[in-house]
Amino acid sequence: MMEWTDRHCRFFLRQLSKHCLLYTEMVTTNAILHGDPDWLLKFNTAEHPVGLQLGGSDPEALASAARIGAAYGYDEINLNVGCPSDRVRSGRFGACLMAEPQLVAACVAAMNDSVDLPVTVKTRIGIDAQDSYGFLQKLLESVRAAGCRTVIIHARKAILGGLSPKENRTIPPLKYETVYRVKQDIPDLEVILNGGITKLSAAANHLESVDGVMFGREAYHNPYILAGVDARFYGATQQPPTRETIIRNMRPYIEMELAAGTALKHITRHLLGLYHGVPGARAWRRHLSQYATAGNAGIEVIEEALNTVNSLAVPASSEPASQAVHG
Repeated sequence: MMEWTDRHCRFFLRQLSKHCLLYTEMVTTNAILHGDPDWLLKFNTAEHPVGLQLGGSDPEALASAARIGAAYGYDEINLNVGCPSDRVRSGRFGACLMAEPQLVAACVAAMNDSVDLPVTVKTRIGIDAQDSYGFLQKLLESVRAAGCRTVIIHARKAILGGLSPKENRTIPPLKYETVYRVKQDIPDLEVILNGGITKLSAAANHLESVDGVMFGREAYHNPYILAGVDARFYGATQQPPTRETIIRNMRPYIEMELAAGTALKHITRHLLGLYHGVPGARAWRRHLSQYATAGNAGIEVIEEALNTVNSLAVPASSEPASQAVHG
């Protein structure tokens, strides 16, 4: 989710669910240690609970980045060893690290020793021809021995040669049963399932076999799926907020950011999918895309977009009943 789940996106998603765990986009250790950590890591306290996802392969650098992240107040530090992009691979982090389980374990151990937060790992079920269950089990046993108690497993292998990142999210077949088996074989490991989940009913079914479920791009393109998370999975009794209520709740934040010099387009790009699947979706996207990019665009652009949607008389029945899970 690089360049997607920034602080504006996470603040928006938090309006839909108060309880699901949100993650940052993957941030490299070099960016944190040699760049502007405030720009990369500062976040609104309303985003809690939120985890910092790191990319890197040097245990000492990861430990330093984890300490910095902990100082900013994150609730979890996550090491990504599942991203298949060429850019990530050229930096020797992401999915290519699955081939080096002892190095991944050393990274986890160094991070675990440096912070008092949970250190978790996000991975795939295999890479290229190294896709046996034994290969995955060796990696997971290694990180478990290093102090990792939670793994997030994308139930596809990554093909590092020949497929684009987008193709790696669709072409390798999903093998949910492999993730289920991990939970059966390593029961004291918290196992979160990721990959291809687009409905809350499917999430509920998976939760019969694993400890948690992660929504990735579905939560970005169709964010309202998170609106029912709290009622369905966390016992909340209130009705999910309407789409308009979510935007109204965002207004003070947007006005604060505009006053601080943030361009409106950096916020509205994350709001485009809010009306996904209901009448008015196209008008909402079109208005924000057309007018929020202007240099002087202000809160009136969002008000106009809402008025456009409301003029289409979106029926109340189009607001889905309780849905949801792991952001």
